[in-house]
Amino acid sequence: MPPAAERVPRRWMAAGRASRRLVLVVVFVALLLDNMLLTVVVPIVPTFLYTTEYEGANSSVAPAGTEPAPPAVKTLPFSSMFSYFDNTTVSVLGSASAAELVNGIESSRLPQPPASRPPLPSSCPEGEEFLAQENVRVGLLFASKALVQLVVNPSVGLLTNRIGYHIPMFIGFIIMFLSTVMFAFSGTYTLLFIARALQGIGSSFSSVAGLGMLASVYTDDFERGNAMGIALGGLALGVLIGAPFGSVMYEFVGKSSPFLVLAFLALLDGALQLCILQPSKISPESTKGTPVFTLLRDPYILIAAGALCFSNMGVAMLEPTLPIWMMQTMCSPKWQLGMAFLPASISYLIGTNLFGILANKMGRWLCSLIGMAVVGISLLCVPLARNIYGLIGPNGGLGFAIGMVDSSMMPIMGYLVDLRHTSVYGNVYAIADVAFCMGFAIGPSTGGAIVRAIGFPWLMVIIGVINIAYAPLCWYLRNPPTKEEKIAILTQECPMQTKSYTAQKTLRDFPLTDDSDVEAENAE
Repeated sequence: MPPAAERVPRRWMAAGRASRRLVLVVVFVALLLDNMLLTVVVPIVPTFLYTTEYEGANSSVAPAGTEPAPPAVKTLPFSSMFSYFDNTTVSVLGSASAAELVNGIESSRLPQPPASRPPLPSSCPEGEEFLAQENVRVGLLFASKALVQLVVNPSVGLLTNRIGYHIPMFIGFIIMFLSTVMFAFSGTYTLLFIARALQGIGSSFSSVAGLGMLASVYTDDFERGNAMGIALGGLALGVLIGAPFGSVMYEFVGKSSPFLVLAFLALLDGALQLCILQPSKISPESTKGTPVFTLLRDPYILIAAGALCFSNMGVAMLEPTLPIWMMQTMCSPKWQLGMAFLPASISYLIGTNLFGILANKMGRWLCSLIGMAVVGISLLCVPLARNIYGLIGPNGGLGFAIGMVDSSMMPIMGYLVDLRHTSVYGNVYAIADVAFCMGFAIGPSTGGAIVRAIGFPWLMVIIGVINIAYAPLCWYLRNPPTKEEKIAILTQECPMQTKSYTAQKTLRDFPLTDDSDVEAENAE
């Protein structure tokens, strides 16, 4: 190959590594795959555990239980009897008497099975007690990912401050690939639990490093808001595709098929990271970031983190409980369990992209306040649905409102660090991811227990009221004070006083003497 031809790929890779848009593409794809794996298991796990554990156990017990049944419905032997009415011989059932033959009612006395309640439709699962227990088990399995991510996030934030964002990003890809392959070939609850927990470690590396990388590349607040909106669009697209894709593939192809497709896409993402990023390059931050505990003492960061936590907790509670509630009340087939989340995913995709731009104009605090109120109202309307079509409105409003909150709060976290702390973003986005994970840890783990205790409708009422009650706190993010403003409050000076850092010569009064220039230079 000529030397000029060899330089072309190198130039392309060098240009790609210097391009902010390609960095945004890498983060977009990483969040897409992470959240596809997050939601693809939502319709698969409840039905898979029901099929393998409940139906498998009952099928092994069924032969012993059905042995006494034949005597109750056995066919009686036939016998011959001479009729004096027309001097003929007829064949009758052995249990029929001559009086029954004369009255002509022997046909109405055919043996009947024992009386029982009407059978359920074929699509309705049996074993209500098993489904009630499965709410708790599925909730714990879904929460395991967020719980592990909750523990790992602070360490990843410190790691990015020391070695940069590229290596943690690639580590996240490797762990995500291993978790996806493990999901494909896991056949027991324990293995599925381990795969889900492993996904939490990979997701921690990918999300913290990816969002921190974007915040460091896009330094302008308006551009950062748009970039965060696009990156969260990848998250939304993963949520959008995940549940419907998983339910359709599981119904018509098999359990392993969606995970094998995701594993192949993860390999493509790894190749993209090798080309665009430099996973072997250590690039620590030039300045020391604000410690995590200092950021956690900032009330404005805590308000923003709380908004992320409670708004996402609603959909986190729906993920394990809504499919089982649909199985019990709507007798929904497998493919509908994932399709129920489709309106939420589409509206979330629209909300994140739309309000990534609009939130900066209308005020991010107002956008998040309205979003949390709509989240609460939508959750209150979910139990009113009687079929899958009744879930379109509540789930659509829920996804749109969460998109408003996420696309507003992610840029606010970076803005608060710029305004009140050192502009190093690994720790603050670790806190944002911790808040997100707390919603997805507390939601499924407590949601299943609450459903078993007081029912699914009351669970929606509780989390809906919490979101509506928290919404007014977003007003405090309207105009957060800076460090300079704290001094200005004491000295009663203008907080936005501009300072010039350009070197200027000392101004001198007229008249000028011959030696004035020499004196000015000596003074400088």
